[in-house]
Amino acid sequence: MELLKCLVAAVVIVIACAFESRDKFRYYGKFVLYGVWSSIVAVIMLPWIILDSPGHVKHARHASILLRLYTKLLGIEWELRGVEQIEKVDACVVVVNHQSILDILGLFNIWTTLGNLAAVAKNALFWVIPFGPIAWLAGTVFIDRKNGKASMETLITVVDKSRGQATKLLIFPEGTRNKNILSNGIQPFKKGAFKIAIDNRLPILPLVFSPYYFIDEKTCFFGHGRVIINALEPISTENLGPLDVEELTKKTHSVMQKEFESLTKEVLSTVRQDYPANVQWLQEHLKARNS
Repeated sequence: MELLKCLVAAVVIVIACAFESRDKFRYYGKFVLYGVWSSIVAVIMLPWIILDSPGHVKHARHASILLRLYTKLLGIEWELRGVEQIEKVDACVVVVNHQSILDILGLFNIWTTLGNLAAVAKNALFWVIPFGPIAWLAGTVFIDRKNGKASMETLITVVDKSRGQATKLLIFPEGTRNKNILSNGIQPFKKGAFKIAIDNRLPILPLVFSPYYFIDEKTCFFGHGRVIINALEPISTENLGPLDVEELTKKTHSVMQKEFESLTKEVLSTVRQDYPANVQWLQEHLKARNS
């Protein structure tokens, strides 16, 4: 019992330090606790998943209700726009710009609106115990990015199985995190998601996240802030063939980049009023960007 009390006290102290101090411990503490909370939720969900249709994407939707609770501790406000666009499509390929591991936390906050969603992740995440294997049991698709042919075959199999469940396939077409999105915009897209969409006559649903202006890895800054997630008009793939993959890729990137720039101007214009603690860091960042 005494040992348990000590452990609880230690956890409380870690949480307090992580959220109140303004040093590296606070920055990394928030991310570590995010991982811990995700693992706790995964373990809680495990018996339910095993007893009721292992591998079905509905479990990820149910788990998202618990996972998004961590948002309140981080002080992030997520705002979803374009719900009417999401409601226009059932089975589709959802493409999202990728900035941080927090992207998935933002998706957890809107997962129930998106409905059945199968996320695509790199194989390395499968070995993050216990989260990886349980995410796989909840419908996450793990692929080997180094083996394009095998990855494509896996995705085709998932699409075939998903049609009857009206499942959306979630892909980050940039392929990796974009750490300098404020400076460089959205990175060029890889073509896999768009080839899958065309080959299977699935529409593309673009989701654009505004920039995390309140997080900076170099200075270990992690303040409070607002993220807008905007669902854009679905892009049809009807009457498109293999030769149209590149054009569809560029078109989707163009509309998402344009929306990202618009959202960037909007959120940055409200920083001084809503989050004054972020202003000094942001001014220095933008100064470096424009120099």
